[in-house]
Amino acid sequence: MSTTALPPARTLLREFLLGPVRRRTWGELSWVVLGVPLAIPCVLLVLTGLAAGALLAVAFVGLLLVASSLYLARRFGGTHRALAGRLLGLRVPAPPLRPMEPGLGNWVKARLAEPSSWRAVAFLLLRLPLAVGELVLLVLGLVFGAAAFTYPIWWFPLDGKRMPVYDIYADSWGLSLGYGVLGALVLLVLPWLLHGITGVDRLLVRGLLGAATLSERIRDLEQSRASAVEDATDTLRRIERDLHDGAQARLAALAMKLGVAKDELATEQVDLEQVRGLVSAAHGGAKQALSELRDLARGIRPAGLDAGLHVALSTLAAHSALTVRVRVSLPRRPPPAVETIVYFSAAELLANATKHSSASTVDIEVRSDDDTLLLKVTDYGEGGASVRRGGGLAGLRERAGTVDGRLTVFSPRGGPTVVRVELPVRR
Repeated sequence: MSTTALPPARTLLREFLLGPVRRRTWGELSWVVLGVPLAIPCVLLVLTGLAAGALLAVAFVGLLLVASSLYLARRFGGTHRALAGRLLGLRVPAPPLRPMEPGLGNWVKARLAEPSSWRAVAFLLLRLPLAVGELVLLVLGLVFGAAAFTYPIWWFPLDGKRMPVYDIYADSWGLSLGYGVLGALVLLVLPWLLHGITGVDRLLVRGLLGAATLSERIRDLEQSRASAVEDATDTLRRIERDLHDGAQARLAALAMKLGVAKDELATEQVDLEQVRGLVSAAHGGAKQALSELRDLARGIRPAGLDAGLHVALSTLAAHSALTVRVRVSLPRRPPPAVETIVYFSAAELLANATKHSSASTVDIEVRSDDDTLLLKVTDYGEGGASVRRGGGLAGLRERAGTVDGRLTVFSPRGGPTVVRVELPVRR
């Protein structure tokens, strides 16, 4: 039978004493301090929009207000999720948006039926009272701990009188040292209390701002799997068609030409000009077949990816008609499936910028943290891009969804267009 060894008392004591100076403590402290000023405007804006929309629900403008408020709540939830990742070290992927048909009415319908937006509203409603309670508890603990810890110093200027904060009093300076010890203990315990109360926030962020409920998660996975199977089937059909109509036909013609040349060489009177023509035509056909096979292989997995994303994307940029700036910052190579999705997503977005945006410059940035890789493509064109069913961006979103990733588009009229593809790289 195996047993788990407990850490020695010296280690526990060191962890306890170093609590106030750890980075985790300062991150959680910042989370609590920022909680109230961030939650108040978020809750007020969302509740005002929902209330106004409910009053005007008989008209379309009311539904539009409710849908806009839900969209705003989701955005505010994303802000809290990002802040939790930075300050609490909590990495929670955003729930994917459901695909929708183009049009304002379809947008309103999709937003009203989006469970993640309603969960974001619930998070904001719970977050505000929790943030107030956490801030009050933190202030009370910090003020008492600091006052008690410094009371032996203030005892002389106060001439033995009561300290106005918490009515702290000791008859002699020696007894005031007891308050100093008590204050030190409070300040040492406070980081661990802070860690405990922010644990509730971690649960809320995971449960309300993260992945969907189990049933929704199963539905999303089923849709992603169906999209992946359909995409793989289409790819196989394209490869079969390209091989049949391209390389296979050229190789068949090549074999026929070589066969005729062979038969001609077997005769007593060889027509060298005819043989030379057949061999030359066969040579040209062989080169075209090789070129088509290379293009076909590049469409499956580009050879440049063997050297890494930076080389592959730089090669892609070098062949573009636009000015493309590539910046890749990866601490380690992502899985091959993620690399392939990033490459083809960048290629598709670059092609879209070339065809539709009238941009002259495109920025491609790839970076990652512990468990998420981000592809960010910015084109400085006309803007106005959106995800439409059957369009290229919708296809990229489905491709990202096959590995539990997500795609977001920000493209105001006049530009720039910013497309972010976030992919998990858990190992």
